[in-house]
Amino acid sequence: MNLDYDVIVIGAGHAGCEAACAAANLGSRTLLITIDMNKIAQMSCNPAVGGIAKGQIVREIDAMGGQMGIVTDRASIQFRMLNRSKGPAMWSPRAQADRMRFIELWRYTLENTPNLYMWQDVATGLTFEGGAVTGVKTAFGVTFKAKTVILTAGTFLNGLMHVGRVQQEGGRVAEPASHGITEQLVELGFSADRMKTGTPVRLDERSIDFTKAERQDGDDDFHHFSFLPSVKRELKQRPCWIVYTNEEVHETLQRGLPDSPLYNGQIQSIGPRYCPSIETKLVTFPDKDSHQLFLEPEGETTHEMYLNGFSSSMPWDVQLEAISHIPALENAHAFRPGYAIEYDFFDPTQLYHTLETKLVKNLYFAGQVNGTTGYEEAAGQGLIAGINAHLRTHGGGEFTLARDEAYIGVLIDDLVTKGVDEPYRMFTSRAEHRILLRQDDADRRLTEKAYRLGLATEERYQLMRSKWEQVDALIDFTKNYSVRTAYINPGLEKLGFEPLRQGCKLFDLVLRPQFNFKLLATVIPDLDEHIQTIEEGRRDEIVEAAEIKIKYHGYIEREELIANKIGRLEDVKIKGKFDYEKILQLSTEARQKLAKIDPETLGQASRIPGISPSDVNILLLLLGR
Repeated sequence: MNLDYDVIVIGAGHAGCEAACAAANLGSRTLLITIDMNKIAQMSCNPAVGGIAKGQIVREIDAMGGQMGIVTDRASIQFRMLNRSKGPAMWSPRAQADRMRFIELWRYTLENTPNLYMWQDVATGLTFEGGAVTGVKTAFGVTFKAKTVILTAGTFLNGLMHVGRVQQEGGRVAEPASHGITEQLVELGFSADRMKTGTPVRLDERSIDFTKAERQDGDDDFHHFSFLPSVKRELKQRPCWIVYTNEEVHETLQRGLPDSPLYNGQIQSIGPRYCPSIETKLVTFPDKDSHQLFLEPEGETTHEMYLNGFSSSMPWDVQLEAISHIPALENAHAFRPGYAIEYDFFDPTQLYHTLETKLVKNLYFAGQVNGTTGYEEAAGQGLIAGINAHLRTHGGGEFTLARDEAYIGVLIDDLVTKGVDEPYRMFTSRAEHRILLRQDDADRRLTEKAYRLGLATEERYQLMRSKWEQVDALIDFTKNYSVRTAYINPGLEKLGFEPLRQGCKLFDLVLRPQFNFKLLATVIPDLDEHIQTIEEGRRDEIVEAAEIKIKYHGYIEREELIANKIGRLEDVKIKGKFDYEKILQLSTEARQKLAKIDPETLGQASRIPGISPSDVNILLLLLGR
């Protein structure tokens, strides 16, 4: 057995799987080390992919030739497009997945990826030479050699689980923690700290009274995650259910607070603000009488249900007594209680935008070890780390994404520029150019970039080109087609609309909020005829993309101008040009933060918290601009 690899990935979670696939598909001899090959890409928390802003990340991963979107579509048991009542910049795909099918599909993908090998073991240390990483040591005593290493250990680095006052070491239930790597990296000068996250109780659906819950069905339309038309949902679709806490639930939990690790001093680490435990909700919102909870199926055939919104580290008996006061859950049987987990992470300002560490050459970090939370954020980082590890191995330069190119670019820039003071979760509000980063056009933004790298296939690239040629052709048709009042008014009046007072271009009609392509095709036969010429399998997707571009073209063009203006600062390279501590014109805070981050560009410097516009102007003046 050859123990020498181009890229070694430590950890087969969502970051590790994408990193390993990317590196291997690009041609690197890649090894993926995991504690348990039967838990690959395990959904440690909720059995869902996507959501607000997260769904856009998954679309971007797919557009670049990553695997998460494909696996999710094939394992999906419910799909919904969230925020449809808002503008398209806010539309976010989300899918419930069959947890076991998700693992099965990911393992099949990994085992059938050329150049990719796996090893089941615990990584206990790294080897170094001359300021660069050279390999990985494992608990079995094996030392693997590597040109690059990607650390994607998730919650396993010194992982510690809490259920009430009971503590148990582990990266998640029934899996051991990993020791040694954090301590080794801290000795080398890395800054590490602790974070915590949690997960809720799992329930047996046979013991739930669904007549006392609100049913929530998924969408039944053309939307899905992958841009490949051949990828379809394969499993039976299942509903979710909504229930609510009440005063009795809250009273029970209040009595249990003294035994809550979050409030008795047992847990000191940083928790997520945007996905709080149920006990945190009670303390933060003491006047709120109820909280909404979601019962989500864990698979197509399993009886296991996930109680979303009820993450807790309370004692098991307090958790079960509390949920028994919810009418639908009065007789609920639990498979296991919720728990909190503490784990090590590293300050992400110690990374370059490629996700390579600044202290050790050829070592990359991705996923929760960078202080993020969420499968999608982890997978997006893994993809970029895998690409850059391959490029470093083969002398191919660097690959990064800008903030106006992808949510993945926003995510990584936020991490390496601002750092984290809580588990980082992506939101649309974090992206200043979100109208340019819609879920519908991720392929147009990113597929050609990935194709040039060699990651996106020829088939994917040609599908993207064909799709957008048809989108542009439909838009051109509307710009050139003149609508006469005598021709359209009878049809509009039949549908209850006011007749047009004068003719106009079809483009101007589509612009109006009360009209869309589907409606207009019923009164303009020529439009319907043109739509019927569009590729049948992707017709709805193409028509929707064209409609979005027409209705929001003014906003899109304005945002592109703003992005181009801001982008000029990204072209001003400043790394290595200043000794910030000696620039006394800068504020003390600015000198300290610029010295710590050592930004690549003036654009990155401008986004560092505490750097003012006047500080940026001083740097511009010193550059002679």
